Amino acid sequence: MSNYVERISVQYRNFSQGADPLIDSWPLMQTPGPIVTITGLYLLFVLWIGPRWMEHRKPYELKHTLIVYNAIQVVVSTAFCLQPFFTGLFSRLYLSMSCGEAMTGVSKDLQLTVWNGAWVYLVLKIVELLDTVFFVLRKKQNQVSFLHVYHHTIMVLFTWFYLKHIPGMHAAFIGVLNSFVHIIMYSYYLIAALGPRYQKYLWWKRYLTTLQLTQFGIMLCYFVLINSLQCHVPRALTYFFVSNITIFLFLFINFYRKAYRGKRGPVGPKTE
Repeated sequence: MSNYVERISVQYRNFSQGADPLIDSWPLMQTPGPIVTITGLYLLFVLWIGPRWMEHRKPYELKHTLIVYNAIQVVVSTAFCLQPFFTGLFSRLYLSMSCGEAMTGVSKDLQLTVWNGAWVYLVLKIVELLDTVFFVLRKKQNQVSFLHVYHHTIMVLFTWFYLKHIPGMHAAFIGVLNSFVHIIMYSYYLIAALGPRYQKYLWWKRYLTTLQLTQFGIMLCYFVLINSLQCHVPRALTYFFVSNITIFLFLFINFYRKAYRGKRGPVGPKTE
């Protein structure tokens, strides 16, 4: 019994302390309070306060805001995709995919690069909550789907938990892949924000949704692979990723069938 209590105590202490004191000292990382507050306020606004506040108001246009916002997203996502090629991280991503001990023997500088990148990625996930806020302010409540809100909420919470407790290399591959899809997706929305005369350049909307589906398929295969190879990844992390990716695949396939069956429907929801 004492061993069981001691084991629980260690687990709790590790949960409260995080993986490294340096990460714990960064903004948003000391306790889960700030990140839970942010996501809670997000849900409260997009699901209740925002729609009620906008009910008797005209929708905001936000054209210039959306152009700047989407352009910044494209630039930052491109930087994330290029970073592994300029920091020596690319070879480590390969090792993580081949089930090597990805963080063994890496320099402190490279380790800090991974951690800093994960923290910036967390900030980006928080900024991306504005996607939904813009929908609400423009009275596009039909875009505030379960898939959209669920994805944004889960990504913020999971990214925080990952950086706090298991900041290894394996999920870095997911971040790079996701950033690549973001380049394409936010480029689409940047063109769309420029106005009606640019609509003729948006003929590839169906293929963007296909790319989003492909991304989830790659992610699912990746985590099934590292789980089958018994890589140095907590099983709970693998199961969480696989279950959520399966949910996203199901929801996206359902969306694709409804949107594109016999017609050129709207682009997939801004979740990826």
